Parts: sequence; C-alpha cells; structure tokens
Amino acid sequence: MNKFIKKIKNNQVLYVLSILIIGILLLLIARITYAYLAPRIQSALSNITTISDTVDDFKLELGQPLSLNATATTLPESGSNLVVTSTEIARLKANSTKKTANYNYYLYLQITNNTFKYSDGTTPEIILTITDPNGNEITSLDNLTYGTYNGVSGFDVTTKTGLFAIANNYEITSNSSTTYTEHDWNITLTYLNLNIDQSGNYGNSFETKLYLQKEEKELTATDVCPGKSLNDCVIAQYTGIKNSNIYYHDSNLTNGAGDNSYRYAGASNQVNNYVCFGSNVAPCPADNLYRIIGVFGDKVKLIKSDYATTALLGADGDYSRMYTANNWDNSAYKGNNLANIAGYTWNYNGLSDHTGNNQYGSNTWSTSLLNKTNLNTNFITNIGADWAAKIDTTTWKVGGNTWENIGTQPAKTAYQNEIVSPVTTNTTDNATTYSAKVGLMYVSDYGFAAAPSAWTANLDTYNGEAIKNVNWMYMGLYEWTISRYAGSDYLAFGVYSTGSVSYNIATYVLALRPVFYLASSVNYVSGSGTAADPIVVN
Repeated sequence: MNKFIKKIKNNQVLYVLSILIIGILLLLIARITYAYLAPRIQSALSNITTISDTVDDFKLELGQPLSLNATATTLPESGSNLVVTSTEIARLKANSTKKTANYNYYLYLQITNNTFKYSDGTTPEIILTITDPNGNEITSLDNLTYGTYNGVSGFDVTTKTGLFAIANNYEITSNSSTTYTEHDWNITLTYLNLNIDQSGNYGNSFETKLYLQKEEKELTATDVCPGKSLNDCVIAQYTGIKNSNIYYHDSNLTNGAGDNSYRYAGASNQVNNYVCFGSNVAPCPADNLYRIIGVFGDKVKLIKSDYATTALLGADGDYSRMYTANNWDNSAYKGNNLANIAGYTWNYNGLSDHTGNNQYGSNTWSTSLLNKTNLNTNFITNIGADWAAKIDTTTWKVGGNTWENIGTQPAKTAYQNEIVSPVTTNTTDNATTYSAKVGLMYVSDYGFAAAPSAWTANLDTYNGEAIKNVNWMYMGLYEWTISRYAGSDYLAFGVYSTGSVSYNIATYVLALRPVFYLASSVNYVSGSGTAADPIVVN
C-alpha cells in the first residue's frame, strides 16, 4: 500500500487525478448524507414546542359530568337530599414580557337525557344551583325558572333537557406572570327528598355534558330541540342558532310573506331541515326523507325531499307513466332515484268527458284524482295508520290566480294573490279552498325557499343560476304545484326543470312531491336535520 501511495506521489498526473477522485467521492457522500438526514432533522425540529416568555398560559379544566339516578338507596324515605357537584376551572397566567393578559371563554351545561317527572305533577324535585367565580349565585338563565324549593335555591330542571349557556364570552384577566388567576364555577344538582311519594322516579336517569371552551359553541337542533314539539324546535333554532337559514316572516321582514311563519331558505347544502317520516329504520331510508318548509301557526309543513314513486302514490288515479318516459333532458335532477320517479297528470283521468277543453284536463282541484286518489288515499294508506295520524287535515288554498298575478311577480306579491286573495275564475266548483290531509307545494312556498336575495325577482326568472343555486326546494325536474292558472280552466302552475315557475296543461305528465302539515302534538326526538342525520319525530 505504501509503495502504491509513493508511486502516485512521484507521478504528478496520477497524484492530481487521485485528489480529484477523492474530492468527488466526498462531495457525493455529503450530498447523500444531507438528503437522508435533512428531512429527519426538519421533522424533529417541527415537533419541538417552544416555551416563550411572550406566550400567555390559559387553561380550561372540566370537572365531572353531572348525573342523577334515583333509587330507594340514594333517596331513602325521610333521608337527605341527593347532591352531585362539579367544578369547572379557567386559569390564566400572563407572559413575563407584558405581565398582563385578557381572555374570554364560554361555559355550557347540556342536559342530554332526562326521564324524570314531577312526582305529584307540579312540585320541583331537581334543582340546578350555579355559583360564579366571585361566589355569587346565578339567578337568570334562558328558559329556566329560578326560585327556592324546599330550602334549596336554584333553577327547576326536573323535566328539562337541552343546552344552557352559563358563561357567555366571560372575561378572565391576569396581571401576573408567576401566579394564576383562577375562575371556579361550581355547578350543583340537588334531587330533593320530599315528603311525597317519589318512588315513581326510581330507575329514572338525568345525564349532562359540560362544555368549557374558548369559542362560542356551534349549536344544532340536538342542542336546542330536546323536549320540544317540532314546531317549537324550529322556532328554537331560529332564536338560538346562528345562520340557521330560518326566516321569521313578520311585518318587519323585507320582501317576506308577512304571515308570521318561520320558513327555511337558502342553498340546499346549507339548510338543515330534513325529517325522517314514515319509517323508524336507522339510518332513514332515502324514500322517507322529507324537508321542513316552515312553521305556520303551530303546525310544521313538510315536503318530500325527492319526487314520489308509484310505491307511494300508486299507479291508478291520475298516474300516467314513469317520468323518464317523457324523454326530456333530466341532467339537472338533484336526486338519486330517477328511474323510479312516477309521472302524473294534474287532473284528467277522473273527468267523465274528454272532449272540447276537457281533452286538456281540468284545473279544479276538488275533481282531481291526483288529489283524491293518489295523495289522499294511496299516500295515506301506504305510509301506515300511525304515521297518517300525525298529519293534520288542512284547508288548502286552491283558487290560484292569473299568470300576471303569480308567475310574473316576486314571491311576496305571488303569496298575496295565491294565498290571501285567490280567485274562483274558471273553476267548476266556485271554490278557493279544499280540506284534506295532503296536497302539493304552493308557488309561493317555492319562491320563499330561495335565499332572501332572490325575493325581489319575479318567479318566472327563478331559472337564473344565482337563484336556483340558493333554493333548497329546486330539484331539477318538471313538477306540479297545487295552484291553478286561473286564466283558463285547464292550466296549472308548475316548476320547470330549469328552475323557473311556469304553467302547464293539466294533462301534462310531471313529477310531484307530497306536502302536508304535521299535527302540533308531534315532538322532536333526535337528529340535527342534515340528510345523514335527519330529525326523528315521536
């Protein structure tokens, strides 16, 4: 080896070449080593948490969830009250540079399950007591009544469920970098041991969740609806959920109906108004998905999410053929059941005479087999007696009005002419109303389902992308409404596949979606209102 090295040193050319080769090898090794180690070094650095003297220390600590289970052991006769307590803590220490810090936080109590009842019908038994960080008792919470019950002060929550905001954007301040400022919230549930028979509550349960967080809680129907009727559930979402896409149509709502209804409006994927109806299966079958149009008086109005099939409405009455047999362009269809959608005439098969104008059908709703057979016989039968009992009989406004008074008007004016002041022109029964359980949507229902930005547009212009893309009721096929075109005796209003409102001869074969009002006794059970998690009713 030494002779070889000596030989290279004595040969200048070999010596230079050797140095170059060694240099190239070293460079290659360095590059390979960096390529291998660099990402690992970077990864290690990215996982290091830097402790800085400019960072505040803000901590939120939850106590144990509160729950009650009444038994003869936990609530013995003539014994003590059953008491459970939880403490929620917010701590703040300022950084050592500024030595002062301010933060805000939120504290919520959610009663997720409560099967208790008043043992004697009226006397409060479960009392919620809350003290704030200053040791003061909270005496006001939305939707709860404060008082003193059998010597215990607090809120009566004996039969309550839902979400309650205890601290809303509550401020905590620290003026020290060495000592924490601490906020303690003490939350106590007391089940009163009363001098009455409370054995009826043995085995019942009361369960809660607590939320202590920096951000305001994003509420859903599951937070505000438990224990409520479905109509109160919708109203609770309007009052308690930001961006609920529910609009209260009182006299102050610009371009609204002015009928004190609560209506959903906006793009389909932003409107959480799905209800599972006609089935108790979970997940809800697609054919049992309905959507809430709104609350009218004390009743919730539903429309089928997708178009009806013969399995629901039958192949008799005013059934004509499957919708796809029309051979129209169905590319705008929003659903997933095109092959099974049935097509119906508005009013034709029930007419005894098909000559003269009758060859085009009739637009008198009381004589329509679509109305009498498909909607109010077959539909009622096919959903079953238990579900049919949840549907209220309704006085439908069926007089309609002229094209000029509905089609070429914005939703507000169309509503006045369609619902408030319908006409009897060209009817055969001289009636503007019809009493039944099931009908179809009104033209104005469709108009107000679009976002408020569309409410100044005439309904025949609802085919614009800026409108139909923010209308949850638009489904992309030709479909019937319940309203007559009163300028003739054989035309009825419908929605075109493009999204615009128009009219059709009553013998045309269109799709449709049943619409009905639920009885005010129907209650919310569960669900957030999305298509994947629809509202379930009792």
